[in-house]
Amino acid sequence: MSDTRRLHVLRAIVEDYVHTREPVGSKALVERHNLEVSPATIRNDMAHLEEEGLITAPHTSAGRIPTDSGYRLFVDKITEVRPLSQAERRAMDILAETADDYEAMLEQTVRLLAMLTNQVAVIQHPQHSTAKIRHVDVVQMSERRALVILILSTGKVEQRMVTLPEPTDEQTLHRIGQRLNEHLFGRTASALPLPSERLLGSVEPALQPVMAVIANGVESVLESSRVDRIIMAGTANLAKSGGDLGPSIAPILEALEEQVVLLRLLHEMEQDRRGLSVRIGQETDHESLSETAVVAAEYGTDDGAKLGVVGPTRMDYSSTMSAVRAMARYLSRILSEG
Repeated sequence: MSDTRRLHVLRAIVEDYVHTREPVGSKALVERHNLEVSPATIRNDMAHLEEEGLITAPHTSAGRIPTDSGYRLFVDKITEVRPLSQAERRAMDILAETADDYEAMLEQTVRLLAMLTNQVAVIQHPQHSTAKIRHVDVVQMSERRALVILILSTGKVEQRMVTLPEPTDEQTLHRIGQRLNEHLFGRTASALPLPSERLLGSVEPALQPVMAVIANGVESVLESSRVDRIIMAGTANLAKSGGDLGPSIAPILEALEEQVVLLRLLHEMEQDRRGLSVRIGQETDHESLSETAVVAAEYGTDDGAKLGVVGPTRMDYSSTMSAVRAMARYLSRILSEG
């Protein structure tokens, strides 16, 4: 069996199963797709795909459905994410024209994405602090331990213990603290990442490893004070997918309402070369989401906020990936122009 034909057969099974919700047999593949081989050859190909763990038989019928691994291979082979239709682009234009403020923009965006994908749409909404950095101090605790202290304009004092890469005296740490104050005073506490190149360049090369560790300590203190929340729409779409999720729907709803699980997952998801991140089934690393897939893309500037959808693993990945990426890019453009 050629790898190319195997991928064609797998793609046909995924597409048919997504469309029909029914296990796919060799006869249906021959009738619906121009595979140019006999049903016997298709059956042989399907046997190989099953041996490789890419498809499985849900019961004793001749039909097969994709596994999480099959979906993953299918998604990884989507090299071109299709553009949105004219109607979908017009819906985004209306969104830009009617949203009154930032909060309304995010809420309308997530509702539109839920409508376009027929899935649960979510948007990670960073809650940025308006506090400014008033003072940074670095106190020696031992030869290779230092306490980084931040005082914010709200009066709040934050601190973090760091382990230094080499023994460093108190005078040197005081000098590093002065450089941090010169570069960070008045900076909004939520404005991350810190200007690492300027900070490193403010000390001699021999001290740059120490400065890097202390600056990372400052950044981790500021990052820990950021509070994100989730805006969500389309949870009713999960009910429409009840046949796919079965008894799994209750824990999925609980995980979505809890938000902590979803926020952690979104933080961990890294974009690929297509500007997207896709987690399928067990890849979500959370039992309550093991029957779902999450498709997300970053939007905005550089704070790592993401827009995405959650749905059953049996989803239209091509259309969903297209909608998520387009919405994220469109939202980024609107926010930058605003």
